[in-house]
Order: sequence, then structure tokens, then C-alpha cells
Amino acid sequence: MTRVTGKFQITLPKRLVDAFGICVGDDVELVAAGDAIRIVPASAIRSGLSTQEKLRLFDEATQRMKASALEKKLPVTTDRDWTRDELYDRGRSR
Repeated sequence: MTRVTGKFQITLPKRLVDAFGICVGDDVELVAAGDAIRIVPASAIRSGLSTQEKLRLFDEATQRMKASALEKKLPVTTDRDWTRDELYDRGRSR
């Protein structure tokens, strides 16, 4: 049994960390699964998409959002002080 800390953090049991090859700094995804929460190591999530394909899909989604904002007559922000590359690389260890 694992206890949630005051900062809403949990400690993964060593037997599970070893079994799934989770290392310090690895990303894990928390997924709602009915009345439970699944912890999925990032290494188990394989999208099969290349970086270029992911960036293309990101650009397409951005264009859809801009078009939707124009339809709703919402202001479109063009400069948020972040470039697409900075957002993509943010949080990655080098």
C-alpha cells in the first residue's frame, strides 16, 4: 500500500519499479481506468509516429484551433513568447 503525501506524491514499490524498468526521471502516464488509476511507464507507450509526423499533426491542430477561434470571433494570439520547438523540447532532459 502506498500513501499520498501532502504534495500529492506517491512512492512506487521497488518490486514494481524493477519489474517495469522504471528509472529516476522517467515519465509515467496516469490513466483513469473505471474506478482505478493505471500507471503506465512511458517506455510502454509507443505511438509509432516519427518526430516529423508528430510536429505535422501539432501544426494541423494549431491551425484548426485558430480557425475555430476566428469562427467564434475570439482574439487569436500570435506571440506567446514560446516557439513550437521550445514547447516540444520543454521538460526533456538533454
